[in-house]
Amino acid sequence: MRRIAVLWIGFAIATAVLGAAAAFETRASRLQAIKTLGIVSAIGEEMSLTRAGLTGLGNAAQSLPISAWGLDELIVQQATKLLGGRFRVQPVTYRRPAFAAVRDSAVTPVNLLRSDPFKELVRSDVAPQGLDAYIVITRARSKLGNGRMVEGVGLAEYRTLLADYGLVHALYEVRVIDGKSFDVIEKRAAAPLDNTGTLRLAGPSGPVDETFGGPASGERLRAAIVDLITRSLPITLGEMHLIEGQ
Repeated sequence: MRRIAVLWIGFAIATAVLGAAAAFETRASRLQAIKTLGIVSAIGEEMSLTRAGLTGLGNAAQSLPISAWGLDELIVQQATKLLGGRFRVQPVTYRRPAFAAVRDSAVTPVNLLRSDPFKELVRSDVAPQGLDAYIVITRARSKLGNGRMVEGVGLAEYRTLLADYGLVHALYEVRVIDGKSFDVIEKRAAAPLDNTGTLRLAGPSGPVDETFGGPASGERLRAAIVDLITRSLPITLGEMHLIEGQ
């Protein structure tokens, strides 16, 4: 009986490994078949200001319009440059607010079995249609400290009884959506660039010394966010095997 159980477990493990290998091969072959693609970015229309911590702060997250910063245009330009060595990247038009309005991330484990909300948007809101694939870059979410959620581009302040911590963040996720079936071929949230700080997020972020009332605003804050994006995007696309040599 024990021998049968061992054989059954071994068979189950082998089946799982073969299934994973087949899925990887299918994903790799689908990526290999892509020749033309368009890029959609919708993370940079607004910036969040979040306070959290142990001092009784109950402030709800605030947001400020930052469309004038041109972050999405910068992301499209950088992604086009990075991907242009392998793919023929074509300009596309889309309703950015429609993509930005999707707040529930389908990358998180709880949503893995749900239909990805961006599939239909690519089908209905992106032109031209008919490209081999579309890269969709949108906001991601992460927990801050005691559980307050932050997302996208923003500045967070976390207070304890002894110290204040400031964090600038640019949280985003990347999807590759098939241009014919509109299936999600690959998706990945950008990983942290440095996890050595006291306050950490599950995505690109970095410490700032100033609080919300300090000088970490305007062009200086924009420069910090641009730095997070430009350093993390090549890594993320490389991990997705979308850049030659990766």
